Amino acid sequence: MDLAVTPALLVRVLVLAGIVIVLAAAWAWSRRSRARRDGALLSVDLSRTRESPVRSERYRIVGRPDAVRRLPDGREVPVEIKHRPTPRGGPTRSHRIQVAAYCLLLESATGRAPPYGVLRYSDGGEFRLPWDESARAELLELRSAMSRPYRGEATPSPGRCARCPWRSGCEARSPGVS
Repeated sequence: MDLAVTPALLVRVLVLAGIVIVLAAAWAWSRRSRARRDGALLSVDLSRTRESPVRSERYRIVGRPDAVRRLPDGREVPVEIKHRPTPRGGPTRSHRIQVAAYCLLLESATGRAPPYGVLRYSDGGEFRLPWDESARAELLELRSAMSRPYRGEATPSPGRCARCPWRSGCEARSPGVS
């Protein structure tokens, strides 16, 4: 068997090596570019870790974002990843509130307010939700409403009631749902 290196083989090997080098450089550039734009990845919740959640005794909320990024100025930004496609019309209120709660938790833990929280959906939809006075007011109003006693103001519906784990003990359930 002749293992002679021909000029054509040498050219092919060099071209292949060049392609690998260019791809590696592009990947590294992409990571640096994303870190500059979105912040460096600080932590990821793998749901199997025993990492402690972030707590705020003042607001009586607890949570752990799916990921946290650190911006170049040192502020931390929560990232919530949803394993579903982007809802028509954009993020739902419950998703926005969840991201706002993570912003409040990181602000309480670090002493610095994040400029925004990130909400990312499985189909690539991504939203930067501003953490501003409006988001804070909406979150704190909901938090206040949740701390008041429940007065039976449920709006029953067959779809919701059929899936509800408390339907057997609920007096407000939709007619026909057992």
